[in-house]
Amino acid sequence: QVQLVESGGGLVQAGGSLRLSCEASGRTFSSYAMGWFRQAPGKEREFVAAISWIGGSTYYADSVKGRFTISRDNAKNTLYLQMNSLKPEDTAVYYCASTRSRVVFTTSNYDYWGQGTQVTVSS
Repeated sequence: QVQLVESGGGLVQAGGSLRLSCEASGRTFSSYAMGWFRQAPGKEREFVAAISWIGGSTYYADSVKGRFTISRDNAKNTLYLQMNSLKPEDTAVYYCASTRSRVVFTTSNYDYWGQGTQVTVSS
């Protein structure tokens, strides 16, 4: 089993940056692909970014491509999301999650989820 705890959210002005972290417990962190999702009020949870279990492959939603960077440090059992050039439409609760599926874009393929961290971007 994997337990995930996100941190790093907050309030930032448009154009600013934040770095989210997701610390995982358990010895099998490196066996999972990891993803970031977000959910805005009144909207469904949506895919943001994902990274393969050794970090060799990364995937991004079109809406964040070129602005967000996903990375992982398996030695520290930690996943990161560097968010630059933030926009008001990036405001949401951000969740990290783990999966053993090769299909990393689909919410239902993820086995374990964190509790989420709020990101608010003011205009």
